[in-house]
Amino acid sequence: MGKQEVNKHMSKMGLSGQESSDQTKVKKTDILKDFQLFFFSMSRLASFPWTFLEKDLQSNKSPEFISDILKQTCLHSLCRKFPPSVRYRRLFLSELIRRQEAAGCDPLDELYDALAEVVGTEDTTECYKSYLLPCGEAVSLLENVALISEGTTGLVTWEAALYLAEWALDHQQAFTGRTVLELGSGVGLTGITICRSCSPSRFVFSDCHPSVLQKLRANVQLNGLTEQMSPTVSVEELDWTTATEEQFKQIGADTVIAADVVYDPDIVGSLVKLLSQILRSSSSEVLPEVLICSTIRNPETYSSFKQQLGNAGISHHVITGPVGHVFPYNRLSSIEMIQLYR
Repeated sequence: MGKQEVNKHMSKMGLSGQESSDQTKVKKTDILKDFQLFFFSMSRLASFPWTFLEKDLQSNKSPEFISDILKQTCLHSLCRKFPPSVRYRRLFLSELIRRQEAAGCDPLDELYDALAEVVGTEDTTECYKSYLLPCGEAVSLLENVALISEGTTGLVTWEAALYLAEWALDHQQAFTGRTVLELGSGVGLTGITICRSCSPSRFVFSDCHPSVLQKLRANVQLNGLTEQMSPTVSVEELDWTTATEEQFKQIGADTVIAADVVYDPDIVGSLVKLLSQILRSSSSEVLPEVLICSTIRNPETYSSFKQQLGNAGISHHVITGPVGHVFPYNRLSSIEMIQLYR
């Protein structure tokens, strides 16, 4: 089909050449955002929009789009400051090179230079993951590369934390102007997102594992949150087996949240006891809003948790409805969020 025929065809469809070009530019902008989003959160390489890249390379035979991807990922200032793991960057760059060579494009020197840089860099047990917020800012966290390390799962971000953060972005009024207590804060994704986006008056992060607390404090500071700023932020050690009602009265939380804390049958009893104390300790007539978000990996453990809540006189209802898709994670996972009542 010649150029004139193409223009006639577009005209019949109501598309001018300029409109078609504009749509392609918008599509490319969206794809670049996806590459950036997935790269900085260290999402699985299979989840990247490779098909669009392949089509662009095959049609243009130009590495220009790969250059744009590089600028939004490995060559971005955020990567210089808070780089994903060396191994991840190496795999990502190798995949870009593979796609480029398969399409028969001219070599892109900056792509090979970027790979040479990470090939000569030693791997570490820690890395940074950055989760991009709708406002354009990023929550950057120092996390462990291994899912389980130092006897805890609290040194990485889990899916329920991402879901709860998305829910908070959609329901900011649940946190605005309130004192919020987070149980089992882990590396801090949910709490930092709420502090940066939902304007609580005070936010109390908590955990009990020494290594988790150390990393949590580092991440809170990393994201510019301090006791001297608004919201007032603190990181506190909270052992579920020894916590007292007096402690919770002193905190005076209006909202209590927790993500991915119902996973070990051995601690469910302590968690339920803790939640009972929180609901009893309120010094006002209005009970705190208690929200628990869980990835249901073991239905028996989760069912036992709900049964023990009922035995303790705590009612719950499941919070339904869609949440805005802000962070990349496996949305096929079974995630449930409940609100507790006494």
